[in-house]
Amino acid sequence: MTVQAPVAPEQTDEDAYQAFVAENLRRNYLAHFLHGMLGMTGFRLVNAPTFVPAYLHSITGSDALVGLGAAVQQIGAFLSPISGAASMEHRKRLLPASIRLGWLMRIQILGLAVSAWLFTGMTAAGLALLFLLLLGLFQGSQRVAFQSLLAKVIPIRMRGRLQGWRNMVGGLIAAILSYIAGEYLIAGQMFGNGYAATFLAAFILTSLGLMVFSVFIREPDPPTVRARAALRDRLRELPALIREDRGYMWFLGARTLAMGSRIGQPYFFIAAAGGLGLSTSGDAAALGSLLALLSVAYMAADTVSSLVWGYMADRFGFRATFIAAMAVFALAIGLLLAGGSMLVYALAFAGVGAAQSGYFIASTNLVMEFGHRNDIPMRMAISNTAEGIAGALAPLVGWLLVIAAGYQAAFIATLLSCLAAVLVLAFLVDEPRRRAGAV
Repeated sequence: MTVQAPVAPEQTDEDAYQAFVAENLRRNYLAHFLHGMLGMTGFRLVNAPTFVPAYLHSITGSDALVGLGAAVQQIGAFLSPISGAASMEHRKRLLPASIRLGWLMRIQILGLAVSAWLFTGMTAAGLALLFLLLLGLFQGSQRVAFQSLLAKVIPIRMRGRLQGWRNMVGGLIAAILSYIAGEYLIAGQMFGNGYAATFLAAFILTSLGLMVFSVFIREPDPPTVRARAALRDRLRELPALIREDRGYMWFLGARTLAMGSRIGQPYFFIAAAGGLGLSTSGDAAALGSLLALLSVAYMAADTVSSLVWGYMADRFGFRATFIAAMAVFALAIGLLLAGGSMLVYALAFAGVGAAQSGYFIASTNLVMEFGHRNDIPMRMAISNTAEGIAGALAPLVGWLLVIAAGYQAAFIATLLSCLAAVLVLAFLVDEPRRRAGAV
């Protein structure tokens, strides 16, 4: 076991911290890679715009519940980040909270699987909504903890390629598993319920990733941490924390607009199936094959592009990567609007997968480049809260647009929101790496 090196008399606390990071870099790099590879594989199955929307639509036939499913997960995600950050930012060690929150997230995926096996109709739908809400609730704090831990142990110059490689390998596994889930588990109603079997596979993969992470990771004590403060006091300080860095302030706006992608996303698969003459409650074999194809297109593009995004981020910065990812998303929405053939829908889902890979790498890392290291947990919490609010409202807006004017209206609103995010990023958010003193 690697231990924290003693501080030599001439060594500052910052020197000791940096020495620990360098000494344990290979081990921590491997820990984050393995956790991301296995964990992200499982979460992709739950968060992809295919399996959960198709499951909810298959048991209820309701567009409203599909939109509500996406909304409740985001509602949970915006309720917890700030309180989670306030409880963590004064602690020198973030690993215990990261592991605890990670297990709480995985229990919700297991609940989703078990409820799909035991219940049907509105009972199953109600339980699914509950588990998605709790998944989002724990995910909101977990993202703050894990990304803050990443910022402690992986230098900024290596974060892009790390996430690119782990997403590529994890995406390859997810693409294969998505094909199996659609073509065999769901089409063949494996173990009595193909959706339940898919969610169970997601639980197993994510659990393996967390176990590996807890064994390998080595966390340093930072030179300084924020003094402990009551939540209400930290809440009063948030406006100043946002205003003190205009780049960060506009980044919040861009990230919120980027979540406009959630307006139409719950309906991507349902619209594609309808455009090809299929129903989520119709021919299970044909629907399973379509799920397999579009999920593989989504996952494969996520996989192939993640390495490109990662190296692009290390070379040009996370801001440029964010802009490119949102531009690709806008192009994918244009293809969905065009529709008309299996090839067009497959290309659209590939574009969505590639764009979301770039969005995740860029948005979660760019926030860590603004301001002082001690404020990383709270800046992440603020941006995740803003993202969660937008992500919760967007599917509800999408549902209203679908009711009023159909799927295309929701997709047009999605497109406009993505283009607005590109404009804010291009003209109002500066590149933090060009600032004096940036490392």
